[in-house]
Amino acid sequence: MTQRPDEVARALTDRIEAAIHRDVGRGMNPVFGATQGGLFGAAAALVAFGAPRIGLITGFFVPNADPPAAETDGPAGAALMARAFVHAGLSCRLATDTTCRSACRAALDAAGAIAVPIDAAAPDQPIEALIDLWRSSAIDWVIAIERCGPAADGNSRNMRGTDISAHAAPLHRLFGAGPWRSIAIGDGGNEIGMGRVAPVLIAQHVPLGEAIGCVVPADFLITAGVSHWGAYAMLAALAVLRPEWSGAMLASVAEHLDQAVVEAMVRDGPAVDGVSLRHEATIDALDFAVHHAVLRRILAVIGEPPAADIVASNRMSGRQ
Repeated sequence: MTQRPDEVARALTDRIEAAIHRDVGRGMNPVFGATQGGLFGAAAALVAFGAPRIGLITGFFVPNADPPAAETDGPAGAALMARAFVHAGLSCRLATDTTCRSACRAALDAAGAIAVPIDAAAPDQPIEALIDLWRSSAIDWVIAIERCGPAADGNSRNMRGTDISAHAAPLHRLFGAGPWRSIAIGDGGNEIGMGRVAPVLIAQHVPLGEAIGCVVPADFLITAGVSHWGAYAMLAALAVLRPEWSGAMLASVAEHLDQAVVEAMVRDGPAVDGVSLRHEATIDALDFAVHHAVLRRILAVIGEPPAADIVASNRMSGRQ
């Protein structure tokens, strides 16, 4: 196992994190400040583990969308990470709600992570069997991305303040059940992991923050303007820290692959944009020109060409 020197890796990873700390209108800048260094902490701890077995948690159901469905943000980034982990030779599985299962399956299949199993939990069913399954699977690390979690009153709410607890399985209990360590990725204060941030910070700066702020903490918290950008950043940071993983990590953020995953979710999931509430292949009402501009800034930090070029090069050299 090879790793870059800490000082080099830290500098590069902090610059990657700066690229995703761009508020898109949610009042998150103070939260970004409070969570600086979360990306390096998470990535460094994960790569130090050797060959971790990873459990992903995602899925954010949007009951008032047309049609009611899982949102595109979350499962799409989870699928890119799953692909990267599998291609790096790591074991991976994913947990979500029964209501979000089809969208997650479409995302994983489109990403080329067909063999990654999905453990779907119903909102009104006990979670103990799933906890036992993950423990027996020897999961080492759990990563939650854009996964709603309970606020101080025990209810999970979306950014509009709507209580969606009836549509959300208690996967926050799986997240914190251990013995695994945990990483969370979020963008609005109401996601699993935001309990690591002082509640007053979310309450004061995020719209409806006092009502929606999730109280579930994580060992490491990565914040971003859009949670999907956190997946880009995580894979880029892992590429920096573990050079032998770089091919798998960077090929998994190829622009055409990224867009194909979201399009498949919308077509086959179905899935919807959680901000626009529309059945369209966008994330947080931003089209792919915006997302890929962020991705290109990340790749520029580590001196890589756009990921589409990386994939083309890998095909020519026989790498996957």
